[in-house]
Amino acid sequence: MTFSIVARTGDAYGVAVASKFIAVGSVVPAARLGVGAVATQAMAKVSYAADGLALLSQGTNAADAVARLTSLDEGRDDRQLGVVSATDQHTFTGSGCMDWAGGVSGGDADSGYAIQGNILVGERVALDMERAWLDNSRLPLAPRLMQALLAGDRAGGDKRGRQSAALYAVAPDAGYDDCGVLADLRVDDHPDATQELARLFDLHDLYFGPPGTVLPLEGPLADEVRRHLAVLGRNQSDLHDALEDWAGEANFEMRMTLDGIDSRVLQALREADE
Repeated sequence: MTFSIVARTGDAYGVAVASKFIAVGSVVPAARLGVGAVATQAMAKVSYAADGLALLSQGTNAADAVARLTSLDEGRDDRQLGVVSATDQHTFTGSGCMDWAGGVSGGDADSGYAIQGNILVGERVALDMERAWLDNSRLPLAPRLMQALLAGDRAGGDKRGRQSAALYAVAPDAGYDDCGVLADLRVDDHPDATQELARLFDLHDLYFGPPGTVLPLEGPLADEVRRHLAVLGRNQSDLHDALEDWAGEANFEMRMTLDGIDSRVLQALREADE
């Protein structure tokens, strides 16, 4: 019912998944800081997530965790499982999963991935996801997961169609208030769920991502920013204080910097004054 990628880069772990199934994000993905990540799907055994992470936390590697979970499960032939640990990665497809079903995995000391899918239009879905993961090695984990999922969607994904998608990723000191969650996004029911997830991911980066291209607040740019802020009712004598006041209300506080103004914040400020 699903195609997914479970992956690691450095000490960040995550899962991206899509399916013709309502609220797939409530069933498939799981990840834990300092431990690993799991995707349970096909005739998903939900306990694989907690049990798999528990095994990883005890030092079991991904391959052994998969072997132990499936060996105890009489329903394993109808299940899929992807697991990534700090040291390895493994994908499992039961012999009874509906065609096309299968997976690929790989990695090195810096990163690893397990890609799996069932009821897919063909093997190309998994292979294109793998290629997208490998081709985007310059990206951090969360956008890299997103690119792999989009590649699977473009290849046809679930042969029954589209309905839901999700992305969950963790890393130390990441996310809002340094909570450790890089992204926790779900599209539960949408005719183009993966594209909608990509839209939400872009908004998530806008609101919770760190400053990107920072422009010095000086000269004509400082004058422009001051004019926009005045129109929006921010008339503090200190330009940075005025900008910070507006940014807090507009939810851009994660992109604030004393070095100038983030280019995406500047664009949002211009749009707010239109």
